Amino acid sequence: MIEDTATRPILGPPPVRHWPALDITGTEFDPVLAELMREGPVSRIQLPHGEGWAWLVTRYDDVRMVTNDPRFARAPVVDRGITRLAPHFKPKRGSLAFADQGDHNRLRGAVAAAFTVRGVERLRSRAQDMLGEMVDELLADGPPADLTERVLEPFPIAVVSEVMGVPAADRERVHAWTRQIVSSSGGAEASARAKDGMYGWFAETIRSRYGSTEEDVISLLGVAVGRGDISEEEAIGLAGPLQIGGEAVTANTGQMFFLLLTRPTLLERLRTEPAVRPRAIDELLRFIPHRSAVGLARIAQEDVEIRGVRISAGEPVYVSYLAANRDPEVFPDPERIDFDRTPNPQLAFGHGPHYCVGGLLARMQTELLIDTVIDRLPGLRLAVPAEEVPWRRSTLIRGPEALPVTW
Repeated sequence: MIEDTATRPILGPPPVRHWPALDITGTEFDPVLAELMREGPVSRIQLPHGEGWAWLVTRYDDVRMVTNDPRFARAPVVDRGITRLAPHFKPKRGSLAFADQGDHNRLRGAVAAAFTVRGVERLRSRAQDMLGEMVDELLADGPPADLTERVLEPFPIAVVSEVMGVPAADRERVHAWTRQIVSSSGGAEASARAKDGMYGWFAETIRSRYGSTEEDVISLLGVAVGRGDISEEEAIGLAGPLQIGGEAVTANTGQMFFLLLTRPTLLERLRTEPAVRPRAIDELLRFIPHRSAVGLARIAQEDVEIRGVRISAGEPVYVSYLAANRDPEVFPDPERIDFDRTPNPQLAFGHGPHYCVGGLLARMQTELLIDTVIDRLPGLRLAVPAEEVPWRRSTLIRGPEALPVTW
C-alpha cells in the first residue's frame, strides 16, 4: 500500500545536540553517536567548530538515499561556515569531494584509468613485492617491532605514491604534509602551511607532465590539464585527497590488526581458514570506527522529508557511514564481529557518486596486508597489554599511533 505522505504529520525538529571532539582509544564506538542513533534516525548536531547546527542521518537506507540524491549537494558547502569537527576548513576549489554532477563525472573521468579493476590488479604484483621486502626486513631484524612503523605506514605510502607518480625523493615530505592535513591539532595555520606546500608541489609536478605517456595519476592529470579537459586548480583539488587516501589505509589496517590481536579466536580462524579472509575484511571494514565524528556535509537544495522530519532547503546535512554500518535492520547483532555475515553490504567506502575513488586500491592493499602478515608471522601477538597501545590524538582518521608486536 502506498503511504499518503500528504496527510502524515511532520514532526517538530529534534533538539540540537553538542558533539565534542573525542580522543577515543581502542576500537570503541563513539558514545555520542551511539546515543544519537538511539534517540532517532534524524538528529540535529553541533560540532566543535564552524557555525550553527546541521542535520545528521544515521539509518542505512536514509544514508544511501541522501548520498545518491541530487537534492543534497556538496558544491555549496565550500562557501558556508558549516558546523564541523576540524578547526580548519579551507577546501580546494575544484576538489572532487565538493563537485556535483556533471562536474563530478568530468573530474573523476580524468583519473579513472588508474583506479579501474584492471589498473589496480596491474599493480598487485608490484605491491606484493614491496610488501614482501618490508616483511623480510622485519623478520631479519627480529622482534619486538612496531608493526605500524615497519609495515602498516610505509606500505600504503609506497603504494599510493606509486599510483600517484610521486618520485621516491619526494615521498617523505608529501607524507609529512598529508599527516598534518588529517590532524586536527596544530590549528589552522599548520594545516594551511601543509596544504600550501602540498598544493604547490602538485602544481609544479602536474605542469611538468603535460605531454606524459605514463599512466600514474599525476601524469593523467598533467595530460588532462594540457588538453584543457580540466583546469590546473581542479587537477590539484583531485590530487590532494587521492594522496591522503594512504593515511586511511594505515589507520584502518591498524585497527583491524588491533582487533585481531586482542581477539585471538578471530585471528586463529584467519590463519587456519584463508578462504574466509575476503568475508572477514568486509566485516572488519563494517565494524571499525575508521574516522572521528562525521566527514563532509551536503546542502539540501529543496525541502525534503526524511522519516517524518522536514529538512528545509539550504540546511546542511551530514550522514554517518559508521552508524549505517551498525543499523540492526541491515546488520543483525551489529556489535558482534561475524566473519560469516552474508550479505554484508557495508558502506565503509561510501555510496553514490562520491564512493571512494581509491576504494579498489584500498581493498587490494588491505588484502595483501592481511594475507602477508598473517601467513609470514604465524606467532604474531601484542608486545604490550592492549591498554598500552597508543592511539592517534586530535585526528580526523582514527587508528593506533603504534602497534608494538612480537612473534
